[in-house]
Amino acid sequence: MVSSSHEAMRRQLMSVDLSFFRSETSQRLRDEGLAKGRIEDILLILDTRGVEVTEAARERITSSTDLDELRGWLTRALTVRSTDDLFTETDPETEAGPEA
Repeated sequence: MVSSSHEAMRRQLMSVDLSFFRSETSQRLRDEGLAKGRIEDILLILDTRGVEVTEAARERITSSTDLDELRGWLTRALTVRSTDDLFTETDPETEAGPEA
């Protein structure tokens, strides 16, 4: 049997206003956190792979807030040889090389 104090606590918890978590502000904060994480990951991957990151490239990476752009850079950071390659979008068909 649930005590009345436990039931009262449960009711109070269930009545908490959660609208903030669906608000534009909350979404913006989540997006900022995602962007910051992607930026850190891009720089870590480039550093680990020994790819030189110029101040201009670092500024461009760290100032981006576009999650799609950052995702593309994150994916390319795994294979590029320079930050110039990081910022250059390539056609997937030309990346595949000559057909066999």
